Amino acid sequence: MNRFLQLFRTGNAVMGIVGVVVASFMAAGLDIVDGWVNLIISTVVVFMFICGGNALNDYIDHDIDRTAHPERPIPSGRMERRTALHAAIVMLGGAVVVSFLTFDLECIAIVVIAAVLMVAYEVALKQRGFVGNVTIAVLTGMMFLLGGAVVGDAQDNVVVALMALLVSVGREISKDIEDMDSDEGRLTLPMRIGTRNAAALACVFFVAGPVLSVLPMVWHSYGPLYYTVVVADAIFLYCAAVVFNDPHRAQKSAKIAMVVALVSFILGVFRF
Repeated sequence: MNRFLQLFRTGNAVMGIVGVVVASFMAAGLDIVDGWVNLIISTVVVFMFICGGNALNDYIDHDIDRTAHPERPIPSGRMERRTALHAAIVMLGGAVVVSFLTFDLECIAIVVIAAVLMVAYEVALKQRGFVGNVTIAVLTGMMFLLGGAVVGDAQDNVVVALMALLVSVGREISKDIEDMDSDEGRLTLPMRIGTRNAAALACVFFVAGPVLSVLPMVWHSYGPLYYTVVVADAIFLYCAAVVFNDPHRAQKSAKIAMVVALVSFILGVFRF
């Protein structure tokens, strides 16, 4: 059992459950209880989806993991590759099947598209640099769309999904700049256009997120506590400034900023 827990990286899957519940709360507020059945189904879907994606990752990257992660089930000899593949198929396929229990075409479409993107990323897009960066960012944004869809309408979370997408691209590029010397078998964006140009593009995405965060203020979509998002915006702008000289600090700071922004959206649900 321990080898499957490690294969699935269940800690990440549990965080995914937290993510979709938070996304649903951001869309519906306290009315989230009205859609509790589909919310529970969505947590199962997200858990299985992340477990399946991690299993597929271990199956695809088994050679790289011999050096990078020798403790994982496949390189350590505790699991055969085909077992990991079968687990990936069961979990990803199961996520799609379970999504049909919502009887919501929007939810089902989001999960199906996400599953296709996940497989495409692991099989081909991961090695293609910027396309892979965008794919991961899209999957991050789709988490918020799913959270909105299960309690009403994915459109309720479009702005936060786009914000997450934009800053995630910036963070993924920063990580590629940081890992440029150790990346093997990938043609990353910094390798294609150089670290300086890649940093400039990451800067654009880090700035685009804060710009988009102004829209809920203009539309009065959230309560006054949402304005705490300016703290996250300031951190993202800091990321844009330091990515040229310290991509490690930029991507770590971006992760912190994402959490702060998420808290701001949650607080914004409460109106006084």
